[in-house]
Order: sequence, then C-alpha cells, then structure tokens
Amino acid sequence: MTKKLFTTAALVCCFMICLAAAVADLNGKWSGPVKSPEGEEVVLTYVFKIDGNKLTGTGESNGNTVNIDDGKIDGNDITFKVTTSEGDVIPHTGKFYPEADSISMNIDYKGAKLHTTLKRVK
Repeated sequence: MTKKLFTTAALVCCFMICLAAAVADLNGKWSGPVKSPEGEEVVLTYVFKIDGNKLTGTGESNGNTVNIDDGKIDGNDITFKVTTSEGDVIPHTGKFYPEADSISMNIDYKGAKLHTTLKRVK
C-alpha cells in the first residue's frame, strides 16, 4: 500500500512540475503576422508575463502599444483582451504548443475573425 501511495504521489509531482514548466515557457516576447480585414499584413508582438494562471503584459503593432487585460491561462489555453486607444476591446484566444514553441492565436477584431501563429522572439 505504501509503495502504491508513494508512486502515485511521485507521478502527481512530476505532472505538476511539467505543467508549471509549460506555463513558464509562455513568459517572454512572441511575434507573428496577421492579415487585417483590409488585406494588409501587420506584425503583432506580445510580451507575456505569467503569474500562476494570470497572464499580463503588452501587445504592439504598427508602433502602438497596449496593455493585456483579463489574461488567463487554463492548461495550454490562453485568453486575454486588449483595448485600443480608440476604446475598442479586442478579445484574443489562443493555444500554446510547447513542442513547437508556438501559439495559435484567434483575434476578434470588430467582428472580423483573424488568425495568426506567434513564434517566440529570441
């Protein structure tokens, strides 16, 4: 019985360490291109800061920087919003793929559904 309990506890600890390592990997600078509704390609850059399951940081495109609001992490899923200087709230949803060091990001820009793949900036 003690051996089974120890093995189970060890496996749970390993899982938690792996999960923490995956979340910690989101910290840093990420960038990727996206096509605007007008067809123009725009480069988006985000600097993510992780604290537990909370995501904060900044986003930047065309020289405009915005803060990340309401950022959350649930496993490899991330959600957050940014508010433009014009007051537009832009929801983002994404999935982190640690094995590819990439984030698949969906953006709802004024009803237009945009998609980008972010890569870590090294």
